[in-house]
Amino acid sequence: MSLTTGSAQRSLHVLTPSSDTSLVARHAGGKGRNLHTLTASGFPVPTWSILGLDVFREFCRDSGLDEQLARLLADGWETEAEQVAEEIARLIETAPLGARVADAIALAHREAGGGTVAVRSSGAEEDGERHSFAGQFDSFLGVRGLDAVTDRVRRCWASAFSARSLLYRAQRGLPPGTGGVAVVVQRMVAAERSGVLFTADPTTGRTDRHVVSAVFGLGEGLVSGAVDADTVVLDAATGQTLSTIVGDKQERYDAGSASGCEVSPVADEDRAALSLTDDDLARLHEAGVRITEHYGAPQDIEWAIADGTLWILQSRPVTALAPAAGPEPEPEGELRIWDNSNIIESFSGVVSPLTYTFAADTYAKVYESYARALGVRGEQLREVREWTPHLVGHIHGRVYYNLFHWYRMVRLAPLYPLNRRVLEKSLGVAESISDELADTLHPFTPRPGLRGRLSRLRRTLVFARRFFTIGKSVETFHRDFYRAYAVFNNVDYDALPGDETYRRFRKLQRELIEKWGPMQALDATILLSVGLLALLTRRWLPDAPEWFTWAAAAPGGAVESAEPAWALRELAGRARADAQILDLLERTTDDAAYQALSDAGHTGFLAAVDAYIADYGYRSPDELKLEVPDLYENPAGLFTLLRDALPETGETNAQDRGGEADAYLDAHLRGPRRFVYERVRAKARAALTDRERLRFCRTRAFGAAKRMLRALGRDLARAGALDAWDDVFLLRLDEIKGAYEGMIVHTELRDLVAVRRRQQAADRELHAPSRFTTRGAPYWSGNLERAGWTSGPAARSGARELRGTPCCPGVAEGPAVVTDTPRDIGGGILITYRTDPGWVAALPSAAALVIERGSPLTHVAVVARELGIPTVVQVKGATTEIRGGSRLRVDGAAGTVTVLAVPLDDDATAYDDATVDDDAKTGAEATTGAEATTGADAAAGADAAATGDTEPTEGAAAADDAPPTAEDTPRTETHP
Repeated sequence: MSLTTGSAQRSLHVLTPSSDTSLVARHAGGKGRNLHTLTASGFPVPTWSILGLDVFREFCRDSGLDEQLARLLADGWETEAEQVAEEIARLIETAPLGARVADAIALAHREAGGGTVAVRSSGAEEDGERHSFAGQFDSFLGVRGLDAVTDRVRRCWASAFSARSLLYRAQRGLPPGTGGVAVVVQRMVAAERSGVLFTADPTTGRTDRHVVSAVFGLGEGLVSGAVDADTVVLDAATGQTLSTIVGDKQERYDAGSASGCEVSPVADEDRAALSLTDDDLARLHEAGVRITEHYGAPQDIEWAIADGTLWILQSRPVTALAPAAGPEPEPEGELRIWDNSNIIESFSGVVSPLTYTFAADTYAKVYESYARALGVRGEQLREVREWTPHLVGHIHGRVYYNLFHWYRMVRLAPLYPLNRRVLEKSLGVAESISDELADTLHPFTPRPGLRGRLSRLRRTLVFARRFFTIGKSVETFHRDFYRAYAVFNNVDYDALPGDETYRRFRKLQRELIEKWGPMQALDATILLSVGLLALLTRRWLPDAPEWFTWAAAAPGGAVESAEPAWALRELAGRARADAQILDLLERTTDDAAYQALSDAGHTGFLAAVDAYIADYGYRSPDELKLEVPDLYENPAGLFTLLRDALPETGETNAQDRGGEADAYLDAHLRGPRRFVYERVRAKARAALTDRERLRFCRTRAFGAAKRMLRALGRDLARAGALDAWDDVFLLRLDEIKGAYEGMIVHTELRDLVAVRRRQQAADRELHAPSRFTTRGAPYWSGNLERAGWTSGPAARSGARELRGTPCCPGVAEGPAVVTDTPRDIGGGILITYRTDPGWVAALPSAAALVIERGSPLTHVAVVARELGIPTVVQVKGATTEIRGGSRLRVDGAAGTVTVLAVPLDDDATAYDDATVDDDAKTGAEATTGAEATTGADAAAGADAAATGDTEPTEGAAAADDAPPTAEDTPRTETHP
């Protein structure tokens, strides 16, 4: 039904959501028809009413405007369109309203709620399939009171005869008569954010994209072009964000105290952030999909968000759509998946060509050796050698797993369905590959029939023997490693001829690195035992807290990786006990501290410093990046860590996490199940303890190689092949080999260095995705452009609570220190994209630890549990969403990070660089073994392997942050 005014013979229509569709079709105009359709379809539309087309017709008839409009719009009006439009507007705004028309306007205002409303034109031909009339008619926001509504209704009628509207009709061959003008009166919502959603890209015609524009407040600033809006492009199918442009948004429009809009400035913090949250974008994408499906064509949708509700204000077809080019065809060629999950732990940002090629060469040698250790021989081994050199790739300076080859590696061992599920969860990759695809990935061509079954049985038996004797194998390897390491490390390579240093480097590769292959059975042991432990926990202890599995698997006894942290804490205690040393360290720069201590005669303390460097000099941030100096070369790095450890941040929270697990098990698991659980647990704890020992071996092996390669750089510089010794890091390992083996001309090296230096500078400006796919040659056919390699920082969504994987229980409150280097923590909450083992020494200075990547079994996470520091890992968006200096609450048991307060002024830049360095967000781990770490979803991985279900998981660092102020002293409590 519709509401009417006047006599039954000549009623005027005021349409509402309950009006008959036939009446709406005849009287509501284009915009009104769409509002009725949206409301009837269940979309959230603010309350509205419509003055029907017949109201305008009666107004014209009763006031005598019909004849005057016909005269003014006679042939030849085009030559004086502006004057004609102005005269028509004057006539409409001054003509008398009849009683019935005035009553209709009053009724429409009441039906829309009677408060502040928007008054919008709804032309008879508006929002049609052929002509949208977008921007041709007037709309008025924030209209208060009946008199103001009546005035705006008159102006809406007049806008149908504006010069722009008349010329729009003429250009499209339409007659100047309007066919009538309806007027929408709609309740205003106090919009916090408003904008437009196109469900196709209007500039390209692509229907696989949604384009969102958004501003703070009302959409008037966006529509008028006065406000530089945010723009987000979404994938039409998935809603995934493809690109983001953060507009300046310097002003916002809101309903004023009188009719109209008030303009106010937007706070600098809000201007710099994206106005839409991830939840906002998800709801917009869902609404866009539903509305497009309903209309069967791409839509131009106006929307607003108020009090958590997404309101749809209007929708019209996108009539000016560019010819659809369609999605770009996928290039032909081999499919590859590139993923930096987990490998990020040891490398961040742009990695030098020398570091990458040394890492790739190490991977190739280790995993070929692993295959041989499992009994792979002959043609099968030759096939393995085809992919082991390509386990990692170097894309715009960042190192990525070439993921399919890692599935092939996992398949060398038995129980592939279980192992590959647990591998995916442990690496924290964003999504699992399909079973069908996984089944096609083999390390070599499978042998058919009995011969193939016997080959698999032989490898299974060899693997089983190594699995059950891995502890003894680690002891033997450990002993042999340190025997050889002592020989390689106690040499002054700068005193040797370059070719002799090169010869010893090749020997180190043979005797320290290539022999690492059999130790990959340890990583397989961790995958199996921790995955099974998580599975048993989920099945037998379904109510156990999420951190429990990691406490149960925590290595027993002292963890070798934690030794630098304890040693640094002891060194800091010695400094605090001597007022002179403390004063000297506090007023001397890191670079000058060693010499200052020597000049002041503090020989005893210097002896302790020297002892620390002798024991842990290779354990430093980015320790596997050859271009980064270690503590042997640059002791200043130790004083950076020591200075941060000097403040007494309270008693350590370290607890016996294994004891907590024992207590829980005593209360909840007994009998045969407890016996089985303890056997698996013992295997996992022993394997993790051994892993930490081998990680120190890896650190020292890379440290020795780093010394040799640096000596080779100095030798090449002395020979004139390089301008500076550290140019060696811009060479590839095979080029250094070529220089000493007579395979490359020395004069080529300078040109190579110059080219790579320019490329490296360009690479640093790019934002690197954590996972992407390519076909064929990765750098060609638009592969990387489609993958999202872009420049510029990521935008904040404004989220106030982030969730990740619980790692170590405990609650801490304090200021956020968002950083990509472990320094100036000062008792704050350490927020970082990734860590590496070199961060361990800085952990005692942190009240809590939040890591965007990683897993509960990465080195730093293991040590954080040992030290009792509340820790949450795999916190998506942590370094983007959290500003340095924000006050946080971290709950390590629940896996939550809550923003309690953000910095109020520009001083926040002391904590958080305005420029996000995406180099901190990508990297690689050049290891002598695959990272056998399991994320919080390892149990899910084991369950998925058992049940066939899969559930993918999700897994910028700012510049160095200033230490927190006194009033920001963190509070920490630990609990089981």
